[in-house]
Amino acid sequence: MGVTPLIWIITIAVTVAFFIWEFYAHVRKPHEPTIAESAKWSAFYIALALLFGVGIGMVSGWQFGGEYFAGYLTEKALSVDNLFVFLLVMSAFAVPKMYQQKVLLIGIAIALIMRGIFIAVGATLIANFSWIFYIFGALLLVLAYRQAFASHDNDPQNLRIVQFARRHLPFVDQYHGDKMSVKIDGKRFFTPMLLVIVAIGFVDLIFAVDSIPAIYGLTEEAYIVFTANAFALMGLRQLYFLIGGLLERLVYLAQGLAVILSFIGIKLISHALKVNELPFINGGEPVKWVPEIPIWFSLGFIATTIIVATVLSLWKTRKDAGREAGDVEQEPASRH
Repeated sequence: MGVTPLIWIITIAVTVAFFIWEFYAHVRKPHEPTIAESAKWSAFYIALALLFGVGIGMVSGWQFGGEYFAGYLTEKALSVDNLFVFLLVMSAFAVPKMYQQKVLLIGIAIALIMRGIFIAVGATLIANFSWIFYIFGALLLVLAYRQAFASHDNDPQNLRIVQFARRHLPFVDQYHGDKMSVKIDGKRFFTPMLLVIVAIGFVDLIFAVDSIPAIYGLTEEAYIVFTANAFALMGLRQLYFLIGGLLERLVYLAQGLAVILSFIGIKLISHALKVNELPFINGGEPVKWVPEIPIWFSLGFIATTIIVATVLSLWKTRKDAGREAGDVEQEPASRH
């Protein structure tokens, strides 16, 4: 793809500038964003991501453009699942809505840093060890299984890292604005806001483990991996407030993501066989008969899976709501 160090520097600088601007323009003054505000900025960031993908396609070719769009779709879907857990953390710690923007921005910044580290490590491994695709593929298949049967019912306050912080640091029970620490009678105490950030950071680490191998199954270009992740995370704060009520209706999101992760896992193992160097597999020679899954098929499969999972989720929740309404109407009548 031919990405120069200067392009990397400019890209990272612009990404950091966006987060700084987000803080000063939207988060510095605590407030609960309106639906209109969230919708406007969500549309802006999605449009920006799509334009960037078109730019990659026009400058570097549509093979890379397709890889970017497939990666962006996958990371956006995983980010929505990430939002569900963010919502769970916010509810568990009873974070006031006017302070949730700051928590989200910090959480998203931590997520990008975590993913940046994993991207660099992944790129190094891929460049030096072709067999790493076997490990990535197997990891995604395991994560897909766990995703399919995932439960979001666990209380984030029971996380070991949160319990460790509670045991070893002095905490107060009340929030003091959006501060993470406060002085009381000359002594420094931490507020529940710090525990929220710790929980969010831990969640980000877990999600980085599956998101980076997933996108490396679609492209080996570290620049595409980074920008797809950055654009997927940009606007996530606004999306949280825009679809907060919708998240609980996406009952098949986990299963949809499991299908996507399984597909990419199989794609990674297929690619590993094509470039095989392990002596105990086919005598250390590439397995030529294994088909290469084209990027256009990957893009179509991922998009279709997301659409089907969303439509089925909304259909099921609407059907369940109708059934509950019918039961409520029948209950008074049965008493006569």
